[in-house]
Amino acid sequence: MIESYSFGQIKISGKLYTSDIIIYPDHVDDHWRRKEGHRLGIDDLKDVWQAEPEVLIVGTGHYSFMKVPNELKEHATSKNIELIVESTNEAYKTYNRLASTRRTVAALHLTC
Repeated sequence: MIESYSFGQIKISGKLYTSDIIIYPDHVDDHWRRKEGHRLGIDDLKDVWQAEPEVLIVGTGHYSFMKVPNELKEHATSKNIELIVESTNEAYKTYNRLASTRRTVAALHLTC
């Protein structure tokens, strides 16, 4: 469970993270980087696609600066993955609501 989120930091199970993360059902990847800073590409989520979640939640940042192009949305649909795109302020709450009942992954941009 995500305990708290504020601009630039997120607390999960007592551990504070200060860089963008991907939360898998069994671990947290705190070294996640995108090729184009504020644009999320299909290749930026290659490990997520391999994990085959039911739901992928993308947190686009505190002010929703990160863009999720239509090609990524179509790719998720082609893999039967429900994609939820929200500001990180909302995405972490959605993750907490869904993670206990569905195989959920969250890719969260923590700043802008």
